[in-house]
Amino acid sequence: MPRTVVTQQHDTVDLLCLRHLGATAGVTEATYRMNPGLADLGPILPIGLVVVLPDLPANAARIDTVQLWD
Repeated sequence: MPRTVVTQQHDTVDLLCLRHLGATAGVTEATYRMNPGLADLGPILPIGLVVVLPDLPANAARIDTVQLWD
C-alpha cells in the first residue's frame, strides 16, 4: 500500500525513497510517476510537501542504515 510522507528541509526524491523505503532503484522513478508535477519542483523539494511513495518491490535490494547516535 503506497504511503505518504512530508518533506523536510533539503529533501530530494531519492533521499525520501532511501529514508522511508531503504532503496532508490526503481522506486525513485515510480515516485515521480505517482506524483505528477513533482519533477517540475526541481531537485530540492519544498518543505512540507506531501509526497506519495510506492510500495517497495519484493525483489528490491534494501539498504539498512546505521544510527551513529540515538
